[in-house]
Amino acid sequence: MSKPSIGDQELALLQYLADHQHASVGQVASIFGHARGLARSTVLTMMERLRSKGYLERKQQDGMYRYSATAGPGEVMRSAVGNFVENTLSGSVSPFVAWMSERAQVSDVELAELEALVSQLQSRRKET
Repeated sequence: MSKPSIGDQELALLQYLADHQHASVGQVASIFGHARGLARSTVLTMMERLRSKGYLERKQQDGMYRYSATAGPGEVMRSAVGNFVENTLSGSVSPFVAWMSERAQVSDVELAELEALVSQLQSRRKET
């Protein structure tokens, strides 16, 4: 079963926590929250919401809770993109690909990654 969807701010928080494992609410609020103008209570609410959705875990250490992401940033991003495609684009990737082709700012590295993904998709289709 997939995890519940998350918003942009929650995704940014998860990416921060993926890089700063075992962080306390105070640590996250002082760096992540301060940079975004978020109060400590807002950061705590976001972290607890992500924990209830299964994206974070917490463990008590030295008298305070320390939070860690339950999945790597790549898995979180794939989940967010999947939810976007399913919920916003009704399961079709064509609008996203069309947007990318019009963007005209795809680097050579990104283009190579896209070509590799298309090749993988074609290989899987041939197997079935």
